[in-house]
Amino acid sequence: MGKGGALSEGVVRKIVVSYTYVAIWIFLSFTVIVFNKYILDRKMFNWPFPISLTMIHMAFCSSIAYLLVRVFRVVEPVSMSRDLYLRSVVPIGALYSLSLWFSNSAYIYLSVSFIQMLKALMPVAVYSIGVLLKKDNFKSDTMANMVSISIGVAIAAYGEAKFDTWGVVLQLGAVAFEATRLVMIQILLTSKGITLNPITSLYYVAPCCLVFLSVPWIFVEYPLLRETSSFHFDFWIFGTNSLCAFALNLAVFLLVGKTSALTMNVAGVVKDWLLIAFSWSVIKDVVTPVNLLGYGVAFLGVAYYNHAKLQALKAKEAQKKAGQPDEEAGRLLDNEKEGAGNERKNESET
Repeated sequence: MGKGGALSEGVVRKIVVSYTYVAIWIFLSFTVIVFNKYILDRKMFNWPFPISLTMIHMAFCSSIAYLLVRVFRVVEPVSMSRDLYLRSVVPIGALYSLSLWFSNSAYIYLSVSFIQMLKALMPVAVYSIGVLLKKDNFKSDTMANMVSISIGVAIAAYGEAKFDTWGVVLQLGAVAFEATRLVMIQILLTSKGITLNPITSLYYVAPCCLVFLSVPWIFVEYPLLRETSSFHFDFWIFGTNSLCAFALNLAVFLLVGKTSALTMNVAGVVKDWLLIAFSWSVIKDVVTPVNLLGYGVAFLGVAYYNHAKLQALKAKEAQKKAGQPDEEAGRLLDNEKEGAGNERKNESET
């Protein structure tokens, strides 16, 4: 095969690998969402204890992460002082625990399809919190796009057949906490040059979440679980559920590390449509035309937001590439000036 053939072969291989990572992430994310819904829903497995379920996930992830970091040495721990841990990791762990608690609780009250529609507000929350915390610059066109997404979600909520106010409050709270967590990661960790892969992230954050969740668990769910002492803990169900949750964290790392965060956002939109279709066709949730109209409007807003981010990223890369020849020309000019200065110095000395 010629040089061109080898190049095209490499490009095809890269595309196949990228789509494989996307497919794995969509499958695992899809599985965890449906699995959690199955466990928590009163009409299915009927175990409506979202804090306990989240704590099981965190305990499992903490244990596996500890083994991989400390025992098998698969990855090295990040050099982190006690002060940095308390100031950075602990707040992020608190936000993560609240996000998981609220999002899992919402599955008790809302359909899978409607929850995915509400999740379309994530870019709105991330951008708004970023502007408030001075991490993003306010732009009128971006804010107009955020308003269009919000209007679309509002239309979808208006058309929801089984609207539950408490469930919506829980899901919106989960979106707000998750968006704040993402912004705080940039402020507290990324700005300090600290990057955590999923294993080290779980190693540091999961135990934090477990501690934070134990406080509401003692007062909210422990008394109820004690009353239902006849409940048989299904190790197969909760074990496979926790394993899927851990695998999802690894899939996120592979997808973002091998492609980009933008690819994950686009894949997330595809996943949401698949979940809506699954919720309607298999779980038999009611999806109204107004639901689809509203989510369609929000989807267009999210798609435009992702497109704008992609264009900004391309412009930044082009600017960086354009700056490299200028830097090289500047260095050459400096070298020429330095050489000319040395020549004049030698002439004066002779």
